[in-house]
Amino acid sequence: MDRPGVDVSVLGVLPIRATELSSADAVEQWLRSAGSAERSRQLAPMSRDELADFVSLLNSTTGPELLGSVDPDLAAEVVRSTSVAQAAGWLEKVDPDLGAEILRAAPNSTVKSLLAQIGPENSRTLQEILRCPPRSVSAHILPDVFTVTETMTAAGAEAAVRSQSVHVRGRARADAYIYVTDDERRLTGLLEFQDLVLAEPDRIISELMRAEPLAAGPLIDAEEAAKALIDHELAALPVVDDDRRLLGVLTADVATDILNRQTTEDAERQGGSEPLEVPYLRASPLRLWRKRIVWLLVLFLAEAYTGTVLRAFQDEMEAVVALAFFIPLLIGTGGNTGTQITTTLVRALATDEVRLRDLPRILSKEMSTGFLIAGTMALAALIRAWTLGVGMEVTITVCLTIAAIVLWSSLVASVLPPTLKKLRLDPAVVSAPMIATVVDGTGLMIYFMIAHLTLPQLAGL
Repeated sequence: MDRPGVDVSVLGVLPIRATELSSADAVEQWLRSAGSAERSRQLAPMSRDELADFVSLLNSTTGPELLGSVDPDLAAEVVRSTSVAQAAGWLEKVDPDLGAEILRAAPNSTVKSLLAQIGPENSRTLQEILRCPPRSVSAHILPDVFTVTETMTAAGAEAAVRSQSVHVRGRARADAYIYVTDDERRLTGLLEFQDLVLAEPDRIISELMRAEPLAAGPLIDAEEAAKALIDHELAALPVVDDDRRLLGVLTADVATDILNRQTTEDAERQGGSEPLEVPYLRASPLRLWRKRIVWLLVLFLAEAYTGTVLRAFQDEMEAVVALAFFIPLLIGTGGNTGTQITTTLVRALATDEVRLRDLPRILSKEMSTGFLIAGTMALAALIRAWTLGVGMEVTITVCLTIAAIVLWSSLVASVLPPTLKKLRLDPAVVSAPMIATVVDGTGLMIYFMIAHLTLPQLAGL
């Protein structure tokens, strides 16, 4: 299903409002004027009745087009707003991988009703995809692709492709490759369309094909497969079983969607929240609460030890009250330092720029940078302490502490993300709030330990 690539509203042409439509022709005009992002923005705030009125204007052409251009959750709402028979007809016209995503977002009862109405062959294909783990590459493949055998001539292969075009549809037709298989559908090579078209009619496919192409197993993580496709600059990545039987292909546009979705999830985790899994404007307050409250409670419990540290050093603060003036400054600087590093490293890990084996280089780079930052921040702390008039001894304590906290934060933030990646944990969980929480308590310990070494008033405490 073609997905509009340009939202014309960006070009200064305001699209027609979906709530103002009253005929099938008006819907067609709206689809021409509104890009995919604008469609989602307009449909998402609709009430159930408003959406049902809008969906009643869709037909066998505009229905599948809409399903193919909005996010799966919204598409599932569209499907539920019409009759089962009509929704099943629309789903049969979208690509199977997209249809499966829409069904995953729908209630089980709706899925069963739709699968019963969809034709046997399409229903079987959708059920096979739905049985795959949602995060595996096999859950995102197009199963029907053009295939030929290596013993065919170029003319015979062209005839085979034409005969298969009845079953191969949607984005699979735009795939740049024809896949070469044996009699048991084992992948032996691939062939570009242009090579087939330009070849002499009597050339044998084995002479034209690229042998042993890169392929992925069905249970490989979809993100890893998408990265492989992008890294090797492929138009599509074949997915094969243990016997190299061709199961389908991951297309470049789906790979891009997978990586974009992962980037969004990493950004949400970096902020100390679970991924919303739906567009923000469609997330209810209850969903936002569920996604945020767990991490907030974890951070609350983790932050509680900061109070314990302060209580342990209560006598020191009473002896030198000026020490309390700098606590927010010190722990804030440590948290900010760690956040900068983890944000950079999590992104570098997501794009495979760095791995655990690069940890020595990471430490060398970040600790060198940390020394420079520590010196600069110590100078800033010196100026601040001087303006507060707290005395030379406290000033020295604060300068030494801020330098030590910056270096400690640099060390922790450099080690944690690649270590978690090696342990097969998402490094994005080392969120900005989590780093700040870790550094808060440990930074206070560093502060008061240095104070004991530099302030004679604390002797004996």
